[in-house]
Amino acid sequence: MSFDILLKGGVLPDGTHADIGLSGGEIAAVEAGIAAEAGETIDVSGHLVSPPFVDPHFHMDATLSYGRPRINASGTLLEGIALWGELKPVQTEEEIAARALDYCDWAASMGLLAIRSHVDTSDEDGLKGVRALLSVREQIRDYIDLQLVAFPQDGLYRAPNARKCTLEALDMGVDVVGGIPHFERTMADGRASVTELCEIAAARGLRVDMHCDESDDPQSRHIEQLVYETQRLGLHGRVAGSHLTSMHSMDNYYVSKLLPLMAEAQVAAIPNPLINITLQGRHDSYPKRRGMTRVREMLAHGIRVGFGQDCVLDPWYSLGTADLLDVAFMALHVGQMTSPAEMRRCYDMVTSESAAILGLDGYGLHKGAAASLVVLDASDPVEAIRLRADRLLVISKGQVIARRAKTPMQLTLPGRQKAIDRRF
Repeated sequence: MSFDILLKGGVLPDGTHADIGLSGGEIAAVEAGIAAEAGETIDVSGHLVSPPFVDPHFHMDATLSYGRPRINASGTLLEGIALWGELKPVQTEEEIAARALDYCDWAASMGLLAIRSHVDTSDEDGLKGVRALLSVREQIRDYIDLQLVAFPQDGLYRAPNARKCTLEALDMGVDVVGGIPHFERTMADGRASVTELCEIAAARGLRVDMHCDESDDPQSRHIEQLVYETQRLGLHGRVAGSHLTSMHSMDNYYVSKLLPLMAEAQVAAIPNPLINITLQGRHDSYPKRRGMTRVREMLAHGIRVGFGQDCVLDPWYSLGTADLLDVAFMALHVGQMTSPAEMRRCYDMVTSESAAILGLDGYGLHKGAAASLVVLDASDPVEAIRLRADRLLVISKGQVIARRAKTPMQLTLPGRQKAIDRRF
């Protein structure tokens, strides 16, 4: 037997030491002590070999636009939405595509090989983003899987052309139906938008991913309607509620009713820790709400949770590097998920759990899976989060697309070691 690429001595996320042989774009073998010829043999001894990172919630049409036409002075969600409304008419389709491709270069370098991006479908200006990202999806398909969500960002009913443009985007080949019920003019309109959008998804055989209750208002309860429509239309396992921040303000009795219903309908949750804790709680003095939904309680009910990055250098967020380990790092702090098992679970929520939410085929490190993986300068997933570990090697669909040498920091301290490595 021979392989295109043979990785020797890696540590899998479950702690197993194994060699991995890649052939024809697939993982052909995962076992200890493989002795075989290969086009390239790479020593990854002692390093974590992981399936790729997966971002289940992003806005690629806005990414890397920070400062144009101005900066979000208040740091609030609503000013960010207003600023996006100012940017849309003046940006071009070519600019959107160029920024998105630059971001995808960042993602590839970080082992982020699958992204679900919402794209504005509120009006004709938003459809520039749809056309741009459909083009980008084709350009990067050999190394990044890009899944697009039709997102009527100004409200399906609130924006005059949003319904027409959303349907047009789906006809153009956008993958997932999105929505923003809490931004409609009334709670009743929000509930109605959930119903109509879920019916559109059911009729077209598509998934649903809805911005839902991204608010501090405990009465914003559109997740309940989303769960109901999932049950009514038989969309089990195909629906996600993103953000769900109002749940941090709901009373415990109501949540005790809601979480079992989410679990029964197999509705997934996608918190976005970096953005949620930045944008929420802006009206609070002290005590100040954390802004992230009830992740630990969801996990206890068997609800699938994936962590998203949401934004990088755009009208809503002034930081970001396409590093999902930053997302996991923030999540475990804000969610107080600090036991070894919980920290390990946070790693799953930026890899395998998010892959399941997206419905990715061939994901993982088993024989027959796609030959896509990342090698990190860490010994296990928790250490990877602690260090936000360097990516030493990224392979996508059987091709090496990024690599770097391990380079410890050199010290010049008398009587001390000459090189420092923060691995423990």
